[in-house]
Amino acid sequence: MDNLLSIVTFLPALAALILLVFLRGDDEAANRNARWLSLIATSATFLISLFILFQFDPQNTGFQMVEETEWLLGLQYKMGVDGISVLFVMLTTFMMPLVIAASWDVSHRVKEYMIAFLVLETLMLGVFMALDLVLFYLFFEAGLIPMFLIIGIWGGKNRIYASFKFFLYTFLGSVLMLVAMVAMFSDAGTTDIEQLLVHQFGSETFSILGVQIVGGLQTLMFIAFFASFAVKMPMWPVHTWLPDAHVQAPTAGSVVLAAILLKMGGYGFLRFSLPMFPVGADLLTPLVLWMSAIAIVYTSLVALVQEDMKKLIAYSSVAHMGYVTMGIFAANQQGIDGAIFQMISHGFISGALFLCVGVIYDRMHTREIDAYGGLVNRMPAYALIFMLFTMANVGLPGTSGFVGEFLTLVGIFQVNTWIAAIATSGVILSAAYALWLYRRVVMGDLIKESLKTIKDMTRRERAIFAPLVVVTILFGVYPAPILDTIGPSVEALVSNYQVALAAADAAVQVAANQ
Repeated sequence: MDNLLSIVTFLPALAALILLVFLRGDDEAANRNARWLSLIATSATFLISLFILFQFDPQNTGFQMVEETEWLLGLQYKMGVDGISVLFVMLTTFMMPLVIAASWDVSHRVKEYMIAFLVLETLMLGVFMALDLVLFYLFFEAGLIPMFLIIGIWGGKNRIYASFKFFLYTFLGSVLMLVAMVAMFSDAGTTDIEQLLVHQFGSETFSILGVQIVGGLQTLMFIAFFASFAVKMPMWPVHTWLPDAHVQAPTAGSVVLAAILLKMGGYGFLRFSLPMFPVGADLLTPLVLWMSAIAIVYTSLVALVQEDMKKLIAYSSVAHMGYVTMGIFAANQQGIDGAIFQMISHGFISGALFLCVGVIYDRMHTREIDAYGGLVNRMPAYALIFMLFTMANVGLPGTSGFVGEFLTLVGIFQVNTWIAAIATSGVILSAAYALWLYRRVVMGDLIKESLKTIKDMTRRERAIFAPLVVVTILFGVYPAPILDTIGPSVEALVSNYQVALAAADAAVQVAANQ
C-alpha cells in the first residue's frame, strides 16, 4: 500500500476535520455522532497500522516504507519507521480507541473534546515517523497544543495552573533543542535525519568565555536535546509538572500522557542523543545514570506519602521512567532492549492504572485514597483488574512489567553495580506504595456508607480493559515479538555508538601526538 505511513498518520486528523466542518449542534445526537466517528476513526487507524507491522522486516536495520517529497518553502516531508520506532507507532494506534471509549461519558463540549484527541493522535504518530528535523520539531511541539487544551478545558479545579505549567516546562525545554537543530543544519547542511545519523559532528574541545567544552559541539548539542527530552520523560528534577498535569487532566488525558506522550522523551534519546552525539552522551552518561537512580528512589518515597490516587500513580511513572533512561544510557543490548520494552509495557500498565482510577472517580467523584476501602465486597471484577495491573506495575514475573525492568537492570549491572543496586531497591519501594494503595482502596471491610451502593464495572469498561489485560500477560509470558522486532535495530545502534566513540578517541590520540 503506497503512502501507508501518511494514511495512518493523517486519518485521525481527517476525522477531526470532518467533525469540525460537518457536525453541527451540541445536542445528544450530535454528541453521539462525535463519539462514534472518533471511535471508528481511531479503530480504523489501528487496523490500518497493522499493515505497517505486517510489512516491517525486523532484520532490516534501516528505515522502511520511506515516503519522501518536497514540502512547503522547499522543506522536506519525509516519513519512515525502523525497529526502534515501529512499536511506538503501534502503541499509539492501539491505545487511542481505548482512550476514546473511556471518554464515552464526557458531556461537556464533546465535539471539541474528540477533535483534540484526534489531532493529538496525528501529532504523536508524526513524532515517531518523521525523518526530517523540521518535520519532527513541528510534530513534537504542536502536540503540546491539544494536550494543553484537554487539561485546561476538561480538567479539574486547578486545571489552568496545571495546563500552563505543563506547557511552559515542555516548551521552554524544547527551545534549546530548536537552537541545536539550527546548529546541526549549519554544520551538516541538511535536515534529513537519515543523513544526520551518519554525519560526524565536531567533538574537539574548545573554549567559550574561558570555559573548556570537552567533547566540543557534540556536548553542547547533547545538552540542548537533553533539556527537551528530560522534561518530556520527565526526569528528576524537572518532573514537577507531571503530577499536577495528571491530577488535573481528565482520565483519558492522563492515559495519553502516561502511555504515549512520556515515551517521546525516551524515543528522542534513542533517535538523536545516542546515535548523533555519542561523545557528548558518553561524557555525560554518569550524570544521567545518577539522576535516574535518584529519580527511582526519591519519587518512590514521595509516592508513599500521597493521598491522591492519580498523584501516586504519576510519581510511579516518574520512577519507572528512571529505569528507561538508565537502560538507554547503559548503551548496551540488554539495557536498550529493556528500556524500549519498559516503555511499551509502561504504556499498557500505566494507562490501565489511570483507567482504574477513572472507573471509581466516575462513580464517587473523588480520588482521595481515604474515601475508599473494601471495594472488593461490591466490585469483585474491578478488584481483580486493579490487582493485575498493580502487580504488573510492581514488576511481577509473568507480566510485561517484569521483563523490561529485569533487562534494564541486567544492562546497567554491566556498567555500574552501585547504580544497579540502588535501582533494584526501587523494585521494593514500588511494591510498597503499589500494595499500600491497593490495600487501602480495595481490601478490608466495606464501612463507608457512600460505597455501599457502588456498582461494579459495566460491559463497556470491561471491554476497554480486556485488550490491556491480554497484552500485559501475553508479553509478560512471551516477550519475543517485541524483542525480536527491536533487537536488530538496537544491535546496530549499539554497534554504531561504540564505533563512533572509538573513532573519536582515535582522533583525540592523533591530535595529541601531533
